[in-house]
Amino acid sequence: MLNTRVLVSVFEFALAVGMSGLVIYLTYKVFIKANPDFDMEEEIKKGNVAVGTLMAAILFSASMILQKGMSSVVSMFRLYMSAPGENNLGLGKLALLSLGHLGISMLAAVITISVTLRLFGRLGRTLHAGKELQKGNIAIGILLASVVIIACLYVGEGVSAVSKALVPQHSIGEIEILK
Repeated sequence: MLNTRVLVSVFEFALAVGMSGLVIYLTYKVFIKANPDFDMEEEIKKGNVAVGTLMAAILFSASMILQKGMSSVVSMFRLYMSAPGENNLGLGKLALLSLGHLGISMLAAVITISVTLRLFGRLGRTLHAGKELQKGNIAIGILLASVVIIACLYVGEGVSAVSKALVPQHSIGEIEILK
């Protein structure tokens, strides 16, 4: 039992380390390329604090959503390790299922952040957020960062609920109530 707990803990730690690097890299690249208004990476290199603040919020928010999806992967691995004889999943299927959970979580993060920023841009047409960000308007950067974080707080709970519902459960047997 101790060995199983230690193995699951090591797996969770390794997954967290791997996911942190992957989330930072993928999120950064996706949102740098996705911005049609201006070159975010160039603005960050210039020291544009507004763009840097928004990018920091995007990275933070995406990681919050992926962390919710990661908990279901750890639950699946824990179930697999604690009752190997009862499990009808092989290690390959478990790995594919885990990748699916993490992929859905990443997709949810990208869609949430993109839609939130686009929707806010449409609602605040007079702000011209993209142009203001490019000019270095820190107030706009903080406002957009807050909008992204708030949206991801809510969506993260939904991702957690969906991913937990998709975790395969062991059958504990059949109970015959009436003959």
